[in-house]
Amino acid sequence: MTDDLMARDRRTIADIERLRFFPATAVGGEGSYVIEEGGRRVLDFSASWGAACLGYGHPALAEAVSEAVRNMGAVSLASCAVGNAVGLAEDLLARLPDDRDRRVWFGHAGSDANDAVVRLLEAATPRRGILSFVGAYHGGSAASMSVSGHSSQAHAPARAGLTRLPYPDPYRPQFSPDLVAGALADLDRRLESELRPDEIAAVFIEPIQSDGGLIVPPAGFLKGLEERCRAHGILIVVDEVKVGMGRTGLFHAFEAEGLSPDIVVYGKGLGGGLPISAVVGPAELMNLQPAFAIMTAAGNPVCAAAGRAVLRTIEEEDLMAGANLKGEHLLSGLARLAQRHALIGHVRGRGLTCGVELVRDPVSKEPASSETAKVAFRAHQLGLIFYYVGMESNVLELTPPLTISEEEIDEGLAILDQALEDVATGRVSDEDIAAYAGW
Repeated sequence: MTDDLMARDRRTIADIERLRFFPATAVGGEGSYVIEEGGRRVLDFSASWGAACLGYGHPALAEAVSEAVRNMGAVSLASCAVGNAVGLAEDLLARLPDDRDRRVWFGHAGSDANDAVVRLLEAATPRRGILSFVGAYHGGSAASMSVSGHSSQAHAPARAGLTRLPYPDPYRPQFSPDLVAGALADLDRRLESELRPDEIAAVFIEPIQSDGGLIVPPAGFLKGLEERCRAHGILIVVDEVKVGMGRTGLFHAFEAEGLSPDIVVYGKGLGGGLPISAVVGPAELMNLQPAFAIMTAAGNPVCAAAGRAVLRTIEEEDLMAGANLKGEHLLSGLARLAQRHALIGHVRGRGLTCGVELVRDPVSKEPASSETAKVAFRAHQLGLIFYYVGMESNVLELTPPLTISEEEIDEGLAILDQALEDVATGRVSDEDIAAYAGW
């Protein structure tokens, strides 16, 4: 019997938990590199879907977690005031751009955080309507999926009262001649006809739509949406799970759009890879009743210590400014690749959140789904990890660690250049990717 890690993975890990794009393994990590079985170092442009925002083995994270484990790793926030959790809550509250009276809830992942918000809205308000977007991905739990709109979750039933709006896509504009005006006019029409605004509790917003295709909304759309919600008493929930924590060059991605959300959801990067999420919302909502949404290990001292270390490191190493500069460097490099490779239809992003949409034809913009899978597969062979997203699985998602260097970005761009060339010249077959379906 073969004992390599991939074979053991196939024998033990359930398919419902596996999303494999290529035969990657991980037995360690260092900085921006994953160390595979056998010792190969692979540059990681994914940061584990954005979770490893400080890369791998960052000393500040390792020291904070080690100290918490030695000290009080198993104390439960459910029935005890825990120093690390209270401190992290204070840290998050201090970073919001207004001084409204808010409270913090802790969970394990963006999924359970969005799940908690849905259940809170149902319990705290008589309104039953929810607005979200086509392409939205708010998690993998029942309630978080029920307000999502991603093609990979077509098996999950939508929540009763859910309305999915088109997320305006500058590369594939749904309205013309003015995308923002058209999208807002469409919302106005819905609010005046098919929807009853006084029955809508909240809108769930990704300030950059991540799994839907790394879509950066056109300037003015989210602010116009906010204005309409304010006029009708609709709460604004902003999902910062993948694009927050300084990744866009601002601590919150929503700050680029000038939003002032009622509820903010954090996950992934908050723990630097350890499982922690948070919801920050109005005190009157979050204090609905005791024990409404508790989990024994949520807000535990170890993960809370990791969160505090992540926030300190983002500030002490000026990683938000770095995300701006390195993001410009990465986007410039991707733009140069677009001039060389016909497969690249569009390059977009903000800071170190970048998407590269691959198409078979620049005019028809036919999604190059199989070619995208082949590019990711070939890049891994050459020493670079990234994944792909989008409703048609044709957008390369590049979310490297905030600690990545410009030299490492150049290394990754060179590998991506070669991978695109190799796919275009037929060096990767359909059989090569058959076992790695991705989305």
